[in-house]
Amino acid sequence: MTEWSKPQPSSRVVVQAGAAVPAATPEAAAGDKWVEIPTEFDAIMLSSYGGPNGQDDVLPFLRNVTMGRNVPDERLEEVAVHYREAGGVSPINEQNLALKAAIEDELKRREIDLPVYFGNRNWDPYFTEAVSRAHEDNKVADRPTKIFALVTSAYSAYSSCRQYREDFADTLEALDLWDEVQIDSSRTFFDHPGFVNPFIEGTLKALAELVDENGELDLTKDVEVLFSAHSIPIKDNAQSGEPDEHDYADLGAYQAQHLAVGGLVMDSVKEQYGIDVPWKLVYQSESGPGHIPWLKPDINDYLEEVSSTRKAVVVVPATFLSDHMEVWWDLDIEAKETADEQGLGYKRVATPGIHPEFVAAMVDLVEERLNGTPAAERPALTSYGPGYDVCRAGCCQGSGKLRAAIGGLLP
Repeated sequence: MTEWSKPQPSSRVVVQAGAAVPAATPEAAAGDKWVEIPTEFDAIMLSSYGGPNGQDDVLPFLRNVTMGRNVPDERLEEVAVHYREAGGVSPINEQNLALKAAIEDELKRREIDLPVYFGNRNWDPYFTEAVSRAHEDNKVADRPTKIFALVTSAYSAYSSCRQYREDFADTLEALDLWDEVQIDSSRTFFDHPGFVNPFIEGTLKALAELVDENGELDLTKDVEVLFSAHSIPIKDNAQSGEPDEHDYADLGAYQAQHLAVGGLVMDSVKEQYGIDVPWKLVYQSESGPGHIPWLKPDINDYLEEVSSTRKAVVVVPATFLSDHMEVWWDLDIEAKETADEQGLGYKRVATPGIHPEFVAAMVDLVEERLNGTPAAERPALTSYGPGYDVCRAGCCQGSGKLRAAIGGLLP
């Protein structure tokens, strides 16, 4: 029985900018931003971050997350306590299996006959197992196996875009399948209606609950909606992609995209109530060395600050697709505790999870590529337009050394 693990970084040479897309389907290999030619795929790989399944998994999982960064176990134990409080089990695994099943049902409803495999970057089942099984199950004579990687991250950033593409490259090298498997990665979808609408629905519900519980609340003064994004290093934000040239031209794409989502949600709030409810983008889950500056303000710091002017907050976990560890620990426990200490009413909006609109959106991403849907006809609610099918050279470069990656123009 094969013992699967997280692969080591690929040794493939990173070549000059603008080079052809490696390990891509022929339709994507030319490097156009959007692939508007129908593409035949053999399988879908639902691609996620991963999480431990028990106490014995916690440290090995965190070592995978920090691979190559020489983080001592003593430092990892500071994060491990979050998982240990939950019995060492991350809820992300069960949530992704539920999403996989919902996607399979939606594919069947649309009469799309494609098998769905599930793989993680950092824990079992690893990308190596998912790609290997997809290849063995779907071999086609005289051509590589074509896999569409449906990535469970909506925004542009190193950890949510390029790092996945690096891990796909690592996987192909570990399996020695560079010439036998082609992987196209899904586009960013932060402004797809199916991702945004569940947040709109949840925010309106939370505000209505606050009003029902306290009819004297003035939504223009007493309540603030906080859009909580996973913090990233400021340098990573600056390199996260092309910012919105209309509204947030002076910001990195990651930050700008979250602000755009916040604006969409609050436009719906104004339409519902006829007033402007205060809102702000805040950050959570900062980690890493203290000398590296990260996006701020931290949600807990801001809750302490805003308690002098507000009576209640509604927290929207805008980065996250499901109610996994960072939502449960950082928002439902730590931020809620801070709000209680400050005397603030607190409502936390649900993530999209397996909301029917979100499941449909994920299958939309598949169907766009199967049909070669023109970019102008793809759902997108902001002036960004739909995310690119093929990342630009150097897209979402992180703070470290540029590594081999697929799904985009090199390097």
